[in-house]
Amino acid sequence: MCIRIILEQTHPCFEILTTANEHLRFPIFGAKLNSLMGLLNGKIALVTGGTRGIGKGICQKFAQEGATVVFTYLSSEEKAHAFVKELSANGVEAMAVKSDASNSEQTEQLINQIVEKYGRLDVVVNNAGITRDNLLMRMKEEDWDAVIDTNLKSVFNVTKAIQRIMLKQRSGSIINISSIVGVQGNAGQSNYAASKAGIIGFTKSIAKELGSRNIRCNAITPGFIETEMTDVLDEKVVEEWHKSIPLKRGGTSEDVANAAVFLASDMSSYVTGQVLSVCGGMLT
Repeated sequence: MCIRIILEQTHPCFEILTTANEHLRFPIFGAKLNSLMGLLNGKIALVTGGTRGIGKGICQKFAQEGATVVFTYLSSEEKAHAFVKELSANGVEAMAVKSDASNSEQTEQLINQIVEKYGRLDVVVNNAGITRDNLLMRMKEEDWDAVIDTNLKSVFNVTKAIQRIMLKQRSGSIINISSIVGVQGNAGQSNYAASKAGIIGFTKSIAKELGSRNIRCNAITPGFIETEMTDVLDEKVVEEWHKSIPLKRGGTSEDVANAAVFLASDMSSYVTGQVLSVCGGMLT
C-alpha cells in the first residue's frame, strides 16, 4: 500500500494506492492541510503570557504551522477560551491554562498537566512579562520586585520545571523573549532592562548546561514592536521611534513569531545559546 499527498491548487488530498492497484482519494481541507504540512507539525508547545501582544502572535503562528499550543493567561477566562477556539480553527489542538509563571508551585502544576495530557513537551516560549517604568530615584521596591519576578524569575521557574521532561526526551527547544532594552538599556526602565539582560545571561548558561542532551536554548530580542501596549502612545512619539529605526517602521507580533517558529523548528537544530534580534536594525 502506498500513501501520498497531492497538492493540487483546488483539491489537495490524500491518495492511497491499494494492493489491488485501486486509487482512493480523500480531500484535505485548508486548516487541516496547514497543520499537516507545517514546520511545527506534531510538536507540543507552551507559550507563557499567550493572550496578547507578542505571545498571542506566537501562539497564532505556531498553530498555523501545525503545533499543539498550550498557553497561559492571568486575567480574562472568557478571552482565553475564545482564543482557544481561534487557534483550533487551524486544525490543531489548543489549551488555555490560568497560571502565574512567577509562582513555582503553579508552574510545576502547569507542566505536570501538559505532560499528563500530551506525554511530552517539545517547545517552550518564556514570554510572560510586564513593565513598571520609572526613574530609579522614584522607583518603588515593589515595582522592582514585580518586574524581576514576572520577567526573570518566571523564566527560571518554567525552565527548571521542564528540564526534567526534556532531559528524558533528549530533545527540546527553549525560547526566551528578551528585549533590545536588555542589550542597550533605557532611561526609566532599569528594572525592565535588568530583567531582560538577565534573560540573555540565563539563556546562554542553560544552552551550555543542556546542549549535550540535545536541548537548545535561545533568546529573541524584539525592538519597537507595535502591540496593544504601544497603541496608547502619542502619534508623534511613534513617529520618532520610526525615524530611529533603519527599516523606518515598527515591528509586528508576526515578525517576532516568525523568528520563534524558526527557533522552535528543526530548521534551527544546530542553533543554541544565541540571541536573535528582531528590531529592524535598531542594534546595528
